[in-house]
Amino acid sequence: MLVLDKLAVAYGPHVVVKDVSFALAEGQIGCLVGPSGCGKTTLLRAIAGFEPAASGSISLQQQVVSNQQIQLATEQRRVGMVFQDFALFPHLSVAANISFGLQGQSHQQKQSKVKQLLQLVGLPDLAERYPHQLSGGQQQRVALARALAPEPKVLLLDEPFSSLDAELREALARDIRHILQQLKITAVMVTHDQFEAFTMADMVGVMQHGKLQQWATPYELYHKPASRFVADFVGRGVLLPGDMLDARQVQTCLGIFNQRYLQNASSGDKVDVLIRPDDIVHDDASGITARVVEKSFRGSHILYTLALSGGEQVYCLALSHHNHAIGEQIGIRLDLDHLVMFPRI
Repeated sequence: MLVLDKLAVAYGPHVVVKDVSFALAEGQIGCLVGPSGCGKTTLLRAIAGFEPAASGSISLQQQVVSNQQIQLATEQRRVGMVFQDFALFPHLSVAANISFGLQGQSHQQKQSKVKQLLQLVGLPDLAERYPHQLSGGQQQRVALARALAPEPKVLLLDEPFSSLDAELREALARDIRHILQQLKITAVMVTHDQFEAFTMADMVGVMQHGKLQQWATPYELYHKPASRFVADFVGRGVLLPGDMLDARQVQTCLGIFNQRYLQNASSGDKVDVLIRPDDIVHDDASGITARVVEKSFRGSHILYTLALSGGEQVYCLALSHHNHAIGEQIGIRLDLDHLVMFPRI
């Protein structure tokens, strides 16, 4: 449905997106994450048709819509857009906002479409309300309904939940994913919130300095990051120093482990091993102990920052009935299903 092939986007001489390639099938949802200024919103604008391709191409349904020779107008791309600030017309009712883009349809057709979409987004009784009479979550649902009204092939969402509180964001992300799956609409979302991306997306792209560092499932990004930057940006974790004993075994302060993912490692190599909070298991029977430095209560779990005997720090996500005081020594063991390492810099 959507293919970006070595796409570059520039503002004058300044190239802000470089050599980006990824694809989404019909009904797939992709999310772009990365620090501010990494080019993710520019990429979204290029897909929408607001920015031309400096090189490479964008194709929708196997038709090139943007390259150095072709720049198909936004309205010809069958692309919908949901903006960060909702961009609803304050002087129009909910029904009028939704039907705004339905040019050339009869009043009856518009009414039918509005009714159908309001039902879909869970607001069947609010057609005559005005934006100022709605909550933030309701306004976002109306913005979604308006974007869906012309039946786009691809929906683009630019930080759609950033102005909402955390609990509402998570619920709305789940609801919108369900709606898009129902309609089999391909979508690309930009967000700063990686957990929002994990909730929404089938595929997630991590961007840095205008380049796509990795395009993968949320599971793969978390457990098999392709670079130090992705490992650091996605989830929480630390890199512990290790020494290769041979091509397969690495010695760390937490023991000896067998590696699977680092290629061309050999005896004596210095590496860094990625340790996630869920890799450290609280175990009073363990011979390895660590001192509690910080703790963050998260309801069902507590996130501990622990200092090891050599001074290194790791995180441990433990069930909250294991409530330990700062300064206390607790037993831990490592439970590594995915040993991820990088050559030490």
